[in-house]
Amino acid sequence: MSLIKSISGIRGTIGGKTSENLTPIDTVKFAAAYGTWLQKTLNKNKVKVVVGRDARISGKMVQELTMNTLTALGIEVIDLGLSTTPTVEVAVPMEKADGGIILTASHNPKQWNALKLLNSKGEFLSGGDGARILDIAEKESFDFAEVDDLGEVIKKENYIDLHINEVLNLALVDVEKIKSAGFKVVVDGVNSTGGIAVPKLLKEMGVEVIELYCEPNGHFPHNPEPLKEHLGDICKLVKEEKADLGIVVDPDVDRLAFIDEKGEMFGEEYTLVACADYVLRKRSGSTVSNLSSSRALRDITNKHGGSYEASAVGEVNVVKLMKDTNAVIGGEGNGGIIYPEAHYGRDSLVGVALFLTHLAEKNIKVSELREEYPAYYMSKNKIELTPGLDVDGILKSVQKRHENEEISTVDGVKIDFPENWVHLRKSNTEPIIRIYTEAKSQQEADDLAQKMIKEIRDIMA
Repeated sequence: MSLIKSISGIRGTIGGKTSENLTPIDTVKFAAAYGTWLQKTLNKNKVKVVVGRDARISGKMVQELTMNTLTALGIEVIDLGLSTTPTVEVAVPMEKADGGIILTASHNPKQWNALKLLNSKGEFLSGGDGARILDIAEKESFDFAEVDDLGEVIKKENYIDLHINEVLNLALVDVEKIKSAGFKVVVDGVNSTGGIAVPKLLKEMGVEVIELYCEPNGHFPHNPEPLKEHLGDICKLVKEEKADLGIVVDPDVDRLAFIDEKGEMFGEEYTLVACADYVLRKRSGSTVSNLSSSRALRDITNKHGGSYEASAVGEVNVVKLMKDTNAVIGGEGNGGIIYPEAHYGRDSLVGVALFLTHLAEKNIKVSELREEYPAYYMSKNKIELTPGLDVDGILKSVQKRHENEEISTVDGVKIDFPENWVHLRKSNTEPIIRIYTEAKSQQEADDLAQKMIKEIRDIMA
């Protein structure tokens, strides 16, 4: 079991010993640190925080601990109940709140949960702010409110509907065009809040919806990371139902993957590529993704006369670079769409609406749309870490072995070979080294990944 503290929040497994897992004591301590940081930073006692959660089995428990801790500090809490990460992000500025907490471990299995922290803009905290909260959690005592100054919890459980309305009102979302296309779509909500939000959005756009695993009970029917090896059921159902496509989200609805009409993966890397292609046809400008994302976004951006830049991995890094370059769209190759006209956060609902508008406008099949984009293939692997391992030393050794190639050390080590690339980095959320490769065939990408895994294991030996 595990507890991971990072600048973006605290993530861990439920149960076990304190300080080693996400126990009630750890949850309270971290929520208190966040609330204390807000009060000190803002220099005011009347602080408001939005809290929402995905449908994990532990979610209600963790949310009650979090909200009660905040009210004990004298903070007003807006309780969204079952929600999505982008919904909480949208709700923070709409509520004129000072911050937000999303209770979700994203794509991690059901035994995990996390507190993910937002600022008053509904965006993830900067590295400096996150580090300060970690410091408060470890070193400071807390000053809780007296009985007459306790905060209160205000329930507002209609924010998924408000979020959907915001999406439908985006200038580049053409609801009438989507309605006229008569799409039939299978949705896999992995028994979390995507099972609430995505079908609602689709029905508002006149789409026929077939629901698969859309009961928000937290019992994930398969590994919740939306990768090909986990999605056999929806691929089969799309073909059986003769649907136009399938839509898959992770438990907190910030990662988005599509299945084509043949039951084949569109490719989560190409979620951003397709949405960017549509936006760039309507708006000239630049794009941003992270170093582990496909070269295809760069190619599409260049095709439309725009400029592309790559950031370090992590949503906060992508968002910062998007703001610096005034990007019209950006995101991450894991199916995360960030569209500034909506908000600066990964949002699968925005991605679905842009993608379906694009598909309706082109009036082609999903498989035909995929064929329009550059053919790159990725292999995503990982090596489990053991305590005490010198990961930085391992990465430096890899860098030294390939010093004659084009190398970036902005985030881990990325080696750009002429026809392919490999990106090695220590995960911020799991005790692993991630190994991403991309090439012009799947075999080449897989072979390069295995070669790098062997190289790392040789160094570790």
